[in-house]
Amino acid sequence: MNYKISGLDAGQFVHLFGRGEHYLTFHGAVRVKVESCPGYPDRISLRDIPAGETAILINHTYQPANTPYHGSHAIYLWEGCTEQGIYLNNIPEVMIHRLLSLRAYSENHLMVKAEICQGNAAEQWLNHFFDDPAVSYIHFHYAKRGCFACLAERVL
Repeated sequence: MNYKISGLDAGQFVHLFGRGEHYLTFHGAVRVKVESCPGYPDRISLRDIPAGETAILINHTYQPANTPYHGSHAIYLWEGCTEQGIYLNNIPEVMIHRLLSLRAYSENHLMVKAEICQGNAAEQWLNHFFDDPAVSYIHFHYAKRGCFACLAERVL
């Protein structure tokens, strides 16, 4: 099964980069100094933000569908990073050593399967979920804090 894992498109966030604290507060965001690496996974590049860099912490609607699974949560963005991480048939390194929650959704945006696993087992579960034709896409979440990580889709 071929699949693609995608980070978020930076376009919706670039207006926050380099802005003052009042602007960030108005948009429900805060600037955070990255003190250690790993520890702050960027949702755009799908890499750990290096220590010493800055991150923007903001609430993000990861499931906009008008279903019971509509959801949003806080995510980190590497301030200034605009290169979207795209991984074909490969789990990003940022996820390999983290506990993950995989949530598989139907085309109607209803959750049909879910699993908690170590990142090094994620590909096995991803392939298992995509073997089911009822699964349209999969959301990865970092299980410890429950934050959205990325989207996985089949590639035909």
